[in-house]
Amino acid sequence: MRVSVFVPRHGVIEAITPPFRTFNTANEFLAVSGKKPIFNVEYVGLTEYVPASGGEYMIKTDRLLHEVPETDLLVIPPTFGRMEQGIQANAEAIPYFRELHRKGSSLASLCAGAFLLAETGLMSGRKCSTHWAHIKEFRERYPDVELEDGAVITEHGNIYSSGGANSLWNLLLYLVEKFSDRETAIMISKYFAIDMSRDSQSQFAIFRGQRNHRDADIQKAQDYIEKKYEERITVEDLAELLHVGRRTFERRFKDATNNTPIEYIQRVRIEAAKQFFEVSRKNVSDVMYDVGYTDTKAFREIFKKITGLTPIEYRNRFAKAGLSLRYE
Repeated sequence: MRVSVFVPRHGVIEAITPPFRTFNTANEFLAVSGKKPIFNVEYVGLTEYVPASGGEYMIKTDRLLHEVPETDLLVIPPTFGRMEQGIQANAEAIPYFRELHRKGSSLASLCAGAFLLAETGLMSGRKCSTHWAHIKEFRERYPDVELEDGAVITEHGNIYSSGGANSLWNLLLYLVEKFSDRETAIMISKYFAIDMSRDSQSQFAIFRGQRNHRDADIQKAQDYIEKKYEERITVEDLAELLHVGRRTFERRFKDATNNTPIEYIQRVRIEAAKQFFEVSRKNVSDVMYDVGYTDTKAFREIFKKITGLTPIEYRNRFAKAGLSLRYE
């Protein structure tokens, strides 16, 4: 099975080398187990040498992309910096991606590599994952793609995508298991110390409030929520603040932020709770009251829905992380 790892211009080295290492390591484990190595792994690119991570690294490709008539799996890592810049720098590769898929190649994007994948048009009407920090930008650029918010791995036919950063390892393990066997995937997960069971990137997401819109009134409502999240806030209060009807307010708020007002309040409160757990020694009840909740069951359910962890699990995992992020 041929695995071609595309080396994008302005690529991220931390996402380019893992697929190359993973499938080659799978070969080693297969051989140790008395099985035949099945992966033929190569780097492909638009030029023979491709700088990565702002020029800090230089990767030599095994073949140029136009020299690849077919492959079984094409892996598309993310680009470094602004997405628009990365897309423009690699625009020449997009037709080749489409042609390889037409000939039967499976495609797998890693993290924000989903932008290059979506540029092919192949994701229209299909599900896709990307890094949580780029979700709003992705939705605005590709409104016809069904983005799965928080998903670590998305599969649609023979097209795969992963969530943010280290989620790429989960997709790589999934592909190793799919194309070889589970035993080999488990051995790799132990070798690289990867949690195979993680199915959500929500616990790592940081909610900063969607402010990349031009509705000044809705930004006013956002300011109000973020300053008074610990108080009782109703949709009627927010609508009255802007002197509009409730239904009009809810529609405008959803259009601007991609959240309902209630969802936005919940996410602001849970983000505040996360920060309390990370940098303080407050217990769960104290944090719950500090962020505006009085019902333990409701707080726990909403916290887990948004982060994928219970409050106690989150505190145990991230306490003393030293984070002190604020809304931007």
